[in-house]
Amino acid sequence: MKKLKFLISLLTKENHYQRQQEAAAQDAAQRLGLDLQVLYANNDAITQSEQLLNAIQSSKDSPLDGILFYPVGTTLLQVARHAAATGIGWAVLNRECDYIAELRRGHQAPVFSVTNDNTEIGRIQGRQIAALLPEGGMILYILGPSVSSIAQLRSTWMQSTKPANVHVRTLTGDWSEQSGYKAVSRWLQLSTSRSIPVNLVAAQNDDMAIGARKAFEEETHGAERDRWASLPYIACDCCPSAGKEWVRKGLLTASVINPSTAGVAVEMMAHAIQTKSQPPECTSIAPASYPQLDTLAGSRKVNIG
Repeated sequence: MKKLKFLISLLTKENHYQRQQEAAAQDAAQRLGLDLQVLYANNDAITQSEQLLNAIQSSKDSPLDGILFYPVGTTLLQVARHAAATGIGWAVLNRECDYIAELRRGHQAPVFSVTNDNTEIGRIQGRQIAALLPEGGMILYILGPSVSSIAQLRSTWMQSTKPANVHVRTLTGDWSEQSGYKAVSRWLQLSTSRSIPVNLVAAQNDDMAIGARKAFEEETHGAERDRWASLPYIACDCCPSAGKEWVRKGLLTASVINPSTAGVAVEMMAHAIQTKSQPPECTSIAPASYPQLDTLAGSRKVNIG
């Protein structure tokens, strides 16, 4: 049987979850005896598009069987069409796409998505906020990029689930620790930042949350620094060597377990090609609160002050 060759396109190495995705894909490829090439787009949608187009064009000389793609921005419809027309499988990670059904009807190559339930991630963060702020208050909330539908979904459903007496001030990052640090550093330069009684810091991933915490540690002093250090910090991804460890050490109060999708997608792609079949259009993997919500509710009560 021909040895299959896959390519996975990820966002940035400056993100623990993206490196976890790479590791999961590599583990699956090794287990299945596949060749796997890994590309990082450095959080740039144009770079990602060019990398994938070059890979598809080069497939004429070095046949490529499947592409697994974690979108920086858009889901690259034209690139997906080019891949499918060339006979290359196309799997979108952590995003649902409205063009998948169209491509599946017109091409034999497997086309599908494997995503986390980002709606539920947003809801879980809303419930964590309710558990940690039973009397309400103000949260500082660091989002992913504004072009990201993942960021939009998590924000929308967090807002809809949190208690009405919890108010939100938002900052924006790019999923990296450095962006969380920069967002908070810029915010602290505003005179109004000192007058806002923040009771909890939340971020849409662990890297941005830990960057935010470092900024408060380095950019504030004395009682102000102590207050920021004493607040709950919550986030998402909960990678074993990062978010889960930061919760264990008390640097984060809670996270959301965001399982890797890349290993599942590699297995589904390989099976589909070998059996000449189409996987389900979309496979969703459920997240979970870490620690569990009932444990979290009993761990800390933060008063408005």
